[in-house]
Amino acid sequence: MEELLWIAVIIGVLLKLISLYFGGIACFAFKKEIQYPSAKKMRRFAVITAARNEESVIGDFVESIQKQNYPYELFDVFVIPNNCTDNTERAAKAYGAEIIHCPFPVKCKGDALHQALMQLQKKGYDAFCVFDSDNIVKSDFLLKMNDAFDAGAKVAKGRQLASNPHASWVSGCYNLYFNLFHLFFNKARGACGLSAKLVGTGFAVDKDTLKKLGGWNTITIAEDAEFSAQCALLGERVWWVPDAITYDEQPTSFRVSLLQRRRWCSGIMQVGKLHLKNLVKRLRKPNRAYAADFSMFLMSAFAQAFSIIPLSLTFMAAVLDGKEGIFNFIQVMGLYFMLYYIIMCVLAALLTIYQEKRSIPREMYGAIFLFPIFMISWIPLQVISLFRETSNWAEIRHNGKNKDTIPTT
Repeated sequence: MEELLWIAVIIGVLLKLISLYFGGIACFAFKKEIQYPSAKKMRRFAVITAARNEESVIGDFVESIQKQNYPYELFDVFVIPNNCTDNTERAAKAYGAEIIHCPFPVKCKGDALHQALMQLQKKGYDAFCVFDSDNIVKSDFLLKMNDAFDAGAKVAKGRQLASNPHASWVSGCYNLYFNLFHLFFNKARGACGLSAKLVGTGFAVDKDTLKKLGGWNTITIAEDAEFSAQCALLGERVWWVPDAITYDEQPTSFRVSLLQRRRWCSGIMQVGKLHLKNLVKRLRKPNRAYAADFSMFLMSAFAQAFSIIPLSLTFMAAVLDGKEGIFNFIQVMGLYFMLYYIIMCVLAALLTIYQEKRSIPREMYGAIFLFPIFMISWIPLQVISLFRETSNWAEIRHNGKNKDTIPTT
């Protein structure tokens, strides 16, 4: 029994080292938010989105791009319809978007971006912005991205929020999760000169960096994380641009949320298996900090899955100790879960106040109360992904009807 407990303690300590690393970086979140000076040069942007059965939302996205507070002649919006069974292409054209057709089969978003950027790289754009088709983009997004590029960025990530945080407790939890990442991951890394987390929407890359990478060449279902790994291997920092805001429609069903996040977990692990070895080798070269930090991010997914090992060993030791051991285990775990639940609810409430700048809206009560469940559900998803890889990109349907009030101007 004692041997099991010692093994559990050793494994737990090793896993906590990764948590301590992220906790140390998170302290930089209390520094002042980054502000870039107004740019002296205006760049030409290609705005692109891969669209699969997005007829109901593509018009709102295109319209939000066309309303950008940026010289109209310096940006174009392109829609990449793929595997559609609805009228996505016709709807996109009706709102004024240009259409890019993929000459080869598309199995995932990365395939669509690869084929589209092969065509667009020849058209003289300075940078490329990538969005999801259900996004609503704040009117100064391109302006803020241009400021970051003028300050020296080669790859930049804007802030992401849920467009429908009040639609259900699930979409509300997504918004809390994005705010958590904004503060303790991206803002903190921006403050200490590390790369922001590049998620699959609301980011931009300049033409020279894309050329160095040989275009968009991702093969996993987590094309955003894989592209981040490629940037880290190149020694290129992903700059954080908090004022470039994108609103993203989130699932309102917990079941759909589990399916989506299961794909994310599996994709991150795919990227880890593909690139961790090369990232470790990159530690001997200049700009090694980006590779080191992203290696820790990839390892955290595996660490989260392995976190069940010390818990399982402790439970086994309790069973071997008989009724008293099981009773003590239940007591300790009950206290631990109660503290976790209270802390996460308080954190969710503070994150809501931070975004709303006022009292907590009644519509967010459910999300705040159930945020601990949303967050702890990542662990079984990571465990499943460790043993069973997801290779198919599943479509998430958007209807555009649950958007709350969005300040796009």
